Amino acid sequence: MTVESGKLPAEGVQRMFDRIAPVYDAMNRVMTAGLDQRWRRATVDATVHEGDHVLDACCGTGDLAVAAWKAGAGHVVGLDFSERMLERARHKAPELEWVQGDVLALPFEDASFDAAVVGFGVRNVEDLEAALRELRRVLRPGGRLGILEITMPRGRLAPFYRVWFDRVVPALGKVLPGGSAYTYLPASVRRFPAPSELAALLERCGFERVRYRTFAGGIVALHVGEAR
Repeated sequence: MTVESGKLPAEGVQRMFDRIAPVYDAMNRVMTAGLDQRWRRATVDATVHEGDHVLDACCGTGDLAVAAWKAGAGHVVGLDFSERMLERARHKAPELEWVQGDVLALPFEDASFDAAVVGFGVRNVEDLEAALRELRRVLRPGGRLGILEITMPRGRLAPFYRVWFDRVVPALGKVLPGGSAYTYLPASVRRFPAPSELAALLERCGFERVRYRTFAGGIVALHVGEAR
């Protein structure tokens, strides 16, 4: 599949995020007007309890894992496909455990974690349902999953969103290393399930008490569910 189609093969995703690792944090701040850190804290607040054994899947440069650690998690594991991303995560928090791996085949035993979080990552996996089922597998019964992801807003913000993500963000990306990732972003968001659809998919994949909230007028959604 091409970048424009909004779906890349696994090796394409891995190469893409290796290339953009040096500018990933800066682009997150620019794309979200600096709000992404606040949204990550909200994800941790809704998902992680003090003393929990926590998995941050598709962890990127580790911001969500670090937020979980600061919130009192007992042990935090960050997992990502991209070794370049993990290099930056290790530099931020060498005291945490960082693992290179695939969310479609998590290298952990069943029921290994009390909580799992994914920040802006499930949109990029080849098989979303398989990834959610893997996350369910490694959570203990009653364990919590929090997914923070970009979504398509409706209403008054929709025209602004189209200009920002379809034009401004890809233009910014083109002047930075790995710019193709930011051309890919709008298409990847358009093909991602709407919040209500993702909630229903989570229920089919073994989660209950699924709820979600949106931020910034519907540009970002946080889903939380508990493993059955």
